[in-house]
Amino acid sequence: MNGLMHSLRRWFKARFGRPPPPAISDAQRARDLIAAVDAGGVPLSPARVNAIARSLGLEVSAHDPADSTVERIRAAVQRLPPTPMPTPPSAPEPEPPPTMAP
Repeated sequence: MNGLMHSLRRWFKARFGRPPPPAISDAQRARDLIAAVDAGGVPLSPARVNAIARSLGLEVSAHDPADSTVERIRAAVQRLPPTPMPTPPSAPEPEPPPTMAP
């Protein structure tokens, strides 16, 4: 019975489960931040802004204001090469339903 439940759970998960979100590159995180700020948003987490800046190779102090760090990130993003449009991954083939043994 335990094996059947495990098989059913695995089948349902493969059939109806969501795939994990794609990993976001450091450059894309920086572009998303700049787009959000340009749209009128305010970065709520200076630690996250600093982490994005550090991932781009910028030296950042914890005491730097977030606004100046965002401007430095903006300048760094402009120096980055453009990113090609990603192709969506193909969906995995669902497993056939398990058969019950008589």
